[in-house]
Amino acid sequence: MYVEGRVLTTNGEPIEGATIDTWEADHNGFYDTQYADRTRADCRGRVRTGKDGSFGYRAIVPPSYPIPGDGPVGELLITQGRHNMRPNHLHMMVEAPGYHKLITSLYPEGCIYLHSDAVFGAKRSLVVKLEQVDDDAEARKRGFPKGGSFKLLKRDIVLLTEEQSRNLRQQATEESPVSYADVKDN
Repeated sequence: MYVEGRVLTTNGEPIEGATIDTWEADHNGFYDTQYADRTRADCRGRVRTGKDGSFGYRAIVPPSYPIPGDGPVGELLITQGRHNMRPNHLHMMVEAPGYHKLITSLYPEGCIYLHSDAVFGAKRSLVVKLEQVDDDAEARKRGFPKGGSFKLLKRDIVLLTEEQSRNLRQQATEESPVSYADVKDN
């Protein structure tokens, strides 16, 4: 899979030098930190945006995977009659000086667990289409050494300034104020 897009302001202006940390589960549905014998990072990376806010990197089409089904979480899921599966997803953390840090995940469409995510993380606005690209030259141009076909995930990311984020949080608080006293007394 190849992931590409631009990091932009709310006015559509590019943000140069934004840092994108990205990570995902491997083909077995495990993160690199779940392996006792791993000595280096795998299925994760860090890229910076160019002058035009663009970014691009190779990844894998992430698999769906189960969260641990034993212990209290497993008991809770069983009690609720729910499964322990996460839909396939790619994590991203995007940062730039003066902008509010964004931590999110993107969910390729078509996964059977999208509407029943065990941790309720999948939202319609985060579901993305993967385009099928069957062009050997294009695959090599994007760094796939064997060429062939690949999936393309295109997604622009919009960052709020710290001030915009603060104003939105304040507005949300004013529109729906809830205090501990309100909750405690009810």
